[in-house]
Amino acid sequence: MADSLPTEFDVVIIGTGLPESILAAACSRSGQRVLHLDSRSYYGGNWASFSFSGLLSWLKECQQDSDVVEESTGSWQDLIHDTEEAITLRTKDGSIRHTEVFCYAGQDTDDNTEEVDAVQKNPSSVTSSTSTDPLGSACLSEETHSSATSHEMPAKDTPKSDGEVSLEVTDAEDTLAKEKHCGDETWTHTVSEGVKDENKPVEEDNTDQPKRNRVTYSQIVKEGRRFNIDLVSKLLYSQGLLIDLLIKSNVSRYAEFKNVTRILAFREGKVEQVPCSRADVFNSKELTMVEKRILMKFLTFCLDYEQHPDQYQAFVQCSFSEYLQTKKLTPNLQHFVLHSIAMTESSCSTIDGLKATKNFLRCLGRFGNTPFLFPLYGQGEIPQCFCRMCAVFGGIYCLRHKVQCLVVDKESGRCKAIIDHLGQRISAKYFIVEDSYLSEETCSNVQYKQISRAVLITDQSILKADSDQQISILVVPPVESGTCAVRVTELCSSTMTCMKDTYLVHLTCSSSKTAREDLESVVKKLFTPYTETEIDKEELTKPRLLWALYFNMRDSSEISRSSYNGLPSNVYVCSGPDCGLGSEHAVKQAETLFQEIFPNEEFCPPPPNPEDIIFDGDDKQPEAPGTNNIIMAKVDSSEGRRNLESPGKHLQN
Repeated sequence: MADSLPTEFDVVIIGTGLPESILAAACSRSGQRVLHLDSRSYYGGNWASFSFSGLLSWLKECQQDSDVVEESTGSWQDLIHDTEEAITLRTKDGSIRHTEVFCYAGQDTDDNTEEVDAVQKNPSSVTSSTSTDPLGSACLSEETHSSATSHEMPAKDTPKSDGEVSLEVTDAEDTLAKEKHCGDETWTHTVSEGVKDENKPVEEDNTDQPKRNRVTYSQIVKEGRRFNIDLVSKLLYSQGLLIDLLIKSNVSRYAEFKNVTRILAFREGKVEQVPCSRADVFNSKELTMVEKRILMKFLTFCLDYEQHPDQYQAFVQCSFSEYLQTKKLTPNLQHFVLHSIAMTESSCSTIDGLKATKNFLRCLGRFGNTPFLFPLYGQGEIPQCFCRMCAVFGGIYCLRHKVQCLVVDKESGRCKAIIDHLGQRISAKYFIVEDSYLSEETCSNVQYKQISRAVLITDQSILKADSDQQISILVVPPVESGTCAVRVTELCSSTMTCMKDTYLVHLTCSSSKTAREDLESVVKKLFTPYTETEIDKEELTKPRLLWALYFNMRDSSEISRSSYNGLPSNVYVCSGPDCGLGSEHAVKQAETLFQEIFPNEEFCPPPPNPEDIIFDGDDKQPEAPGTNNIIMAKVDSSEGRRNLESPGKHLQN
């Protein structure tokens, strides 16, 4: 129970995002007593994944205007001594802003709506005028108002003991409606079809177009636990720091991965597949034979460009885009290299572009035909995997557990303890806090960047293929100068992130405005809103947009420690997700902080041999922390032994 927590630890960690979870695992693995807390009801913070109803609950929390004042069982001010002072922490996360939801798939009137009602609880009597949706679909006249909230926990909120979850998928049904969620309210609009024959929709009469499945909003809600929707969209480089850490620490046993199957490009208004491997290049129908030879020659050079400084030294002050023009690459090849292989902005330097290209190429072929992996059930699995490792080695976890303040000794300037919402004082040597928990006073001099995010549910892939189970990544270059390219990741149902006959699409870019303003133009280029009205033939080739969420997320990855006011020397700050495609920054940050706190300990060493494990109650005396003998505390011994003796086969060298 939370009210019977021990009062002394070596390390207290607040927040369960990826860098905090890696640190928790590393500290626990080195023999430290770890307490890992989170005021949220789920693991992962802004790295989390949600079921559909869980995402609606998360939206409701984000849109609350003021902090919820909770009664505490004790007055924390009384626990502060005369020689101490308190640094208060936030009681509400302010890292998510400008949330907007638009639903284009409606609910059939004949459907059983019990599941929908379970999500849309507490109907409100708020009235509103009909507004035009951002993608230009027709306004609908009849309105019913309901609050889209749910307290159902998502399927993947807690770590699993076996690392596997069985999910079913079912077919979608017909639909006709429109919903707009804005602020704390949701407007659901429904109309009848009148004289329209619903058995003969316009697009199905076109013999040139394949029959398309229809998905209703009620179907999405009913199958909501088949969705695992990431707050942050990232992939794992097959030769990246996170993959190396997963393999080294054997945390990979707790997760499964799929290879990203396609790299796509958006050029001249259409989506094309980019050849990655040598075989892809020479099999490509998009490139001429001359282009294929030029491209292979350039990619071969990029693999060991450091050995040929004479070929790029004169261009180190130029942009990578300008450098590519000097290499006799056609505009077609320049586009592929810049936006689909290096995946950088046009303004990036020549050296950075060459580094990015080399990194892409060296990751090819390790686990598949592209450089990227995606974790089944979503990105939120990765923090949970490291939390599971921490628990196996004795870490204690408490969700829904708020920390009111840090207690600082005035004389030494070091943090001595925390005081939680129950009025309990817990002492530790070191404290690790996720940035979003720090108060406005502590962050008054911090200038945050923002990430623009969109999450879409669509009815088909942005590029049709023989298989409908494609995992694709696409970079859409900016149209206007001064704006950023938009990264698009499309996930199919085999990734266990969406229901059958749908795709989950993530859009990400650095913010210049609100997320909808930054990303809406790209959504219009790639998708068409769900509609039953006649549309032109070009629109029929696009995937239909069923549901869309836009939001801005704080990017604290470039904030230095000196930017925070009055932090004690033994309090360390972890940042939230950055805008990059990989998770290299989170891994580097976790390792850097661990080595700063414990300079003589190895960071996440390989697991011990089963015969070297010492369990509580054994007659043998444990060796010092950091040796091969590990004390298994506060976990079930049989489960701990099973996990350590049966490593997974999902990621291996």
